[in-house]
Amino acid sequence: MDTLRNMKIFVGVVEAKSFTAAAHQLDATTGYVSRSISELESHLRTRLVNRTTRRIALTEAGERYLQRCYRIMAEIEEAEAEASDAHAKPVGTLRVHAMSSLGQTYLIPAIAAYQARYPAVTVELTLSQNVPDLIEDGYDVALRVAPDSLPDSAYISHRLGKLYSVLCASPAYLEIHGTPETVEDLSHHTCLQVAIPVFPADRWLLEGANNQYEFRLPDSRFKVNVPDAMAAAVQEGMGIGALPTFAIRSLLRSGALVRVLPEYHLQTLNVFAVYASRHYLDAKIRTWIEFLREWMGAVLSTDAEAVGGASKPAQLTARVCAATDGLDAE
Repeated sequence: MDTLRNMKIFVGVVEAKSFTAAAHQLDATTGYVSRSISELESHLRTRLVNRTTRRIALTEAGERYLQRCYRIMAEIEEAEAEASDAHAKPVGTLRVHAMSSLGQTYLIPAIAAYQARYPAVTVELTLSQNVPDLIEDGYDVALRVAPDSLPDSAYISHRLGKLYSVLCASPAYLEIHGTPETVEDLSHHTCLQVAIPVFPADRWLLEGANNQYEFRLPDSRFKVNVPDAMAAAVQEGMGIGALPTFAIRSLLRSGALVRVLPEYHLQTLNVFAVYASRHYLDAKIRTWIEFLREWMGAVLSTDAEAVGGASKPAQLTARVCAATDGLDAE
């Protein structure tokens, strides 16, 4: 039995004061309306309506039940309005996941700008190196990084832009060990690799304006799975490291790190926003995706252009820093 449907028919009969009038308003037959009330009374095991040839009259139980029905109908209308409003107006809590360094560098200022535009949205940001299951772990949107496209899944993804990694070292390290002039020179240096899934574990794929090199990495005495930690190790003079530009922007600007072989960058990585479904998308998720595509896409594009071509070290460092000055000011 469809209890909710029968409750609505019961309210309709009472307000119309007859089965026939209620049937007309509900675009149903009188027999259908009568059977629905009988079904409801049978389910409740009590009489709700006394019927006569001219009128209907509520029983005492029917009066009490009617008031309950009114409250239930009002709550249903409120719930439907709230759900519809969530589709139209960004409100509530937005749960976002991202890789640690990517989130700290780009998402914190992006969230600040987004919330300035949509103050009714609360954001819960989780930063980790793990790849979550959006539905099982309860995230609305996750930012993921991949060399090419993401693996096939039931999720929806939007490409926000691309970023590069570059080779860096501390001035102190280069003063002691010298500055590599060619890719072959790297074999005479301590080379460090950040151990995250999007990077090959045993080699650097170096891309220049007109050529590409694959440099096989010797065994390293130090590995870490967070770009920020690798940046700290390189800053301490432990070796030459391959790092995404978002992890070293401030260090390049301050001179704490220096580009090595600046005519090359490492493998291009695509940044994606991933969410569960495009159907009946909650307004806070829809506006956050739109905001990321507009705001973060522009920043990633600027960063990518800044490290995409060959340049002198000082010029390229200045371009990378200048490209992201506006981001820090957001």
